[in-house]
Amino acid sequence: MQDHMRRMLRAHPAPVALVRDEGGLVECVEACFDCAQTCSACADACLAEEMVAELRACIRLNLDCADVCDAAGRILARQTAADPPFVRDLLRACLAACQACGAECERHAAHHEHCRVCAEACLRCEAACQQLLDALPVASRARGDYVP
Repeated sequence: MQDHMRRMLRAHPAPVALVRDEGGLVECVEACFDCAQTCSACADACLAEEMVAELRACIRLNLDCADVCDAAGRILARQTAADPPFVRDLLRACLAACQACGAECERHAAHHEHCRVCAEACLRCEAACQQLLDALPVASRARGDYVP
């Protein structure tokens, strides 16, 4: 996917330079989609466990994180008329979802391999979101002065 995303960014007729390094953007999009898929699979695996009631919070956080990561990946891939303050808020939401889901999965990782794998995916996505967040320009929405 990384190669395709990188090629799409370069082929876009009106790219927006949200960040100087497109590699961080590509990494974040890839991590978001990977985390979304992993969280969905973890929720499904939790539902198959004998003690599913004890995993209720984990399932909920898996599903919430999957939805947030999927939306973040799709929005970050769009280049037309990107709004850096909105992207900053989106990345913060994705970070928060990954932190919550990753922490909950980590609590179950010793007993459920799928939770260990999910916690790893959440940690990777969290790191990619933080890296991209750190690379975004600091600007005023009112002034509209976005300088990468």
